[in-house]
Amino acid sequence: MVNPGSSSQPPPVTAGSLSWKRCAGCGGKIADRFLLYAMDSYWHSRCLKCSCCQAQLGDIGTSCYTKSGMILCRNDYIRLFGNSGACSACGQSIPASELVMRAQGNVYHLKVALAPLFSREPSLSYLGQSLSP
Repeated sequence: MVNPGSSSQPPPVTAGSLSWKRCAGCGGKIADRFLLYAMDSYWHSRCLKCSCCQAQLGDIGTSCYTKSGMILCRNDYIRLFGNSGACSACGQSIPASELVMRAQGNVYHLKVALAPLFSREPSLSYLGQSLSP
């Protein structure tokens, strides 16, 4: 499961850490064959659910979203919070599911932000910022 802003990778398993994991949802021991790791915690697959539609997130994909204290599936995240805003360079809206680049408090489409790096002509500005000394 993916959680923006978290490590998204479980801690490495070592011989000393092979104890039962506790579920962040119900608090019970996880003895299931499979367990989920999301938001820096372990979960039973039945306990990691969307706060809105109650879908078991492990069953519907490999991503989950968190905002305002809720754990959400992709569809409910987009339904509740819509587009993530507009690109600071081109002004077009950025869908919530699109990867972006953030710089100096601005948000950009990834393709817009990286375009100057791949252009053949040298540029004296990058993302609207002058590069002159």
